[in-house]
Amino acid sequence: MNIAVIFAGGQGHRLYNHSRPKQFFEYRGKSIVVYTIEVFQHIQEVDAIVVVCLEDWIPYLRSQVEKYGLTKVIDVVPGGQKGQDSIYNGLQCVKQHFPEDSLVLIHDGVRPLAMEKTIIECIEVAKEKGNSIVCVPSTETIVIKKNDGSLEEPERDSVLMVRAPQCFVLKNVLKAHQKALADGLHDFVDTFSMMKHYGYELNTILGTAENIKITTPADFFMFKSIIEAREEGAVFGL
Repeated sequence: MNIAVIFAGGQGHRLYNHSRPKQFFEYRGKSIVVYTIEVFQHIQEVDAIVVVCLEDWIPYLRSQVEKYGLTKVIDVVPGGQKGQDSIYNGLQCVKQHFPEDSLVLIHDGVRPLAMEKTIIECIEVAKEKGNSIVCVPSTETIVIKKNDGSLEEPERDSVLMVRAPQCFVLKNVLKAHQKALADGLHDFVDTFSMMKHYGYELNTILGTAENIKITTPADFFMFKSIIEAREEGAVFGL
């Protein structure tokens, strides 16, 4: 089984207008997180979806799930204090419904532009190798500032930016989360970092640059432009 765990439990203060968190910003009457869920809803290889949501917004999100016919969503569960905690809540829900050898695709609720072919490749690689992390190549020069103030410039061809989804076997990622809890570690920026910390050999695939995380107002404007461009491309057969 392949289950998407979409976490939308953050407040998103860099794109927060005091009335709603960024995942519930709307474009054409539809919230960002619904756009994200729809990506996985329409992929045949995805069997089910669990959404992790700010607790106060769960009734609203459930109404949106019903409104847009998102039939693969089996549950909407409350988030935790941090992103790591929210993901763990979602994984615990998956564990209640599916076997431990299922694959889980962990994805940001504010990353609505992932491509179907990328997600399918992510699943295929994880089935073969045990996990798969979507990345994109760096398009700019990267420097690393050392403790002595000097700068090191890695080869650009060797630099990848980690994105999502990140796909793991359920039992493995749950084991890593439980180790983190036992070790008192709550600040991993994403699941990739946690799995790397606990010694898992990770596999990468290349995704598309447009698979952005909507964090700032500029990201939101880019999202709208890409949606419009995709629609125009469909009309003109591009």
